[in-house]
This record gives sequence, structure tokens and C-alpha cells, in this order.
Amino acid sequence: MGRTRSSLRRLTAAAITVLATAAAGLVATATPAAAATVPGIDVSHYQGTINWTSVRNAGIQFAFIKATEGTSYKDPKFNTNYVNAYHAGVIRGAYHFARPNISSGAVQANFLASNGGAWSADSRTLPAALDLEANPYSGGYCYGLSTTAMRNWVQDFLNTYRSRTGRYAVIYTTTSFWNQCTGSWSGPWNNHPLWIARWSSSVGTLPPGAPFWSFWQYTDSGRVSGISGNVDRNYWNGDRSRLIALANNT
Repeated sequence: MGRTRSSLRRLTAAAITVLATAAAGLVATATPAAAATVPGIDVSHYQGTINWTSVRNAGIQFAFIKATEGTSYKDPKFNTNYVNAYHAGVIRGAYHFARPNISSGAVQANFLASNGGAWSADSRTLPAALDLEANPYSGGYCYGLSTTAMRNWVQDFLNTYRSRTGRYAVIYTTTSFWNQCTGSWSGPWNNHPLWIARWSSSVGTLPPGAPFWSFWQYTDSGRVSGISGNVDRNYWNGDRSRLIALANNT
């Protein structure tokens, strides 16, 4: 996802099982074919120039767009993608790639909120997503943090983002990373929509405490009109009306 695609490829198929849950009122189901009727993508500057009108005409209804990473990196295509997706009628949300070993969660949540991750009730803006996955840089798989320290970091990020925007952030992760690096923590799942990343024909096992998933990233090699090359493809676990409800916090 974004600049960390290579780190996900290094995980085994069993490892790329992710969690997700939904905010109140979402359809709870273990079988995506029954409810995952809303297709989406996630993108960063790696996709180059995107024709968002073509993307929307191809049936894509939502997109998560990389905004920030760590404490200083801003995706150079974010502003263009975020505005053009909106005007094309795509429901969009920003995402932040977490670097838990370089600052507090609060610092990175504020960086996201100040650089594209804020929220407005306009039927097309999702709460931002925290992209939390295996460390692609030096410092160890779990960024050198203990499970307690990782839980505290994530909670600090989530609390700060909610304070800044009034919304519960989406969490993108893999089950294997979450279980290993947070000690199978179930704390966030009552309120935070969870985004599964598992490149497979099934969602797989959810982590403890996650009753169901909200978003599922099911491939990193999708093709969509308006984007040259591969792109991550996703499903929303519900219909469009529930996706708009999440966008509007209703």
C-alpha cells in the first residue's frame, strides 16, 4: 500500500489476513459476496496521473488516497487526487502510513489532520485511515516497540485524530501484524472501522475482538480504467447508502 507495497509482498499469504469492523449500523457478514457490492481502490503517487472521471465511470465508488507518512512526508499527488476524486463523484478518504518509532501517535495524527486528513460532512469524505503494517525500513518488524508500547502509540493516534476531527479513524492492518505487534489487542474494534488487507479470494480470519470487516483490500494487482498499471482493489462491506452514512457520521 503506497510506498510499503514491497513489505506486504514479503508476507506470506497466511500473514496477509486483516481485520476490519464497522461503525454502528453497518451490515455484519462473513461472506463478502452477500453485501460487498461497493467497489473501491486505494492509491498514492505510484499510480501517476489518474483520470478520475474514467475511474468513476468504470464503477469505482470510493478511494483511499495517501496523504502523509511519519512526521514530514506528504504524498506529492495527494492534493490533485483528493480534489479530482471528489469532483468525479468518488467518495474519498485520506490515509497515513504510520511510523511508530519516530514520534508519538499524537504528533502523526496531527500531521495527518493538518495535511489533508480532516473531515467534513459532504457525503463524499470518509474518516481518514491509519495504515499500520510491517515496518519496511530499519528498526524491526514491529518498529522496535513492545506490544504495550504499540497499543499506547495506536491509542494516542486514535484519540488525537478524534479530538481533531470528531471522527473515529479507520484502521488498515494485517491480522498477523496486529496480533504480533499489539498482542491481539481488541481495544479499538467497538468504534473504529477496520480495513482488511488480504490478497485472496476470501477475507480469512479476523483478529480477536473484530466482529466483522468494513473494507477489504483483496488484491494489489487490479486494473481500472483511468489508471495505467496495477492498483489496489477494495470492497466495502455494505451498500452505497451505508458507505455514505459512514462518510456523514450518521
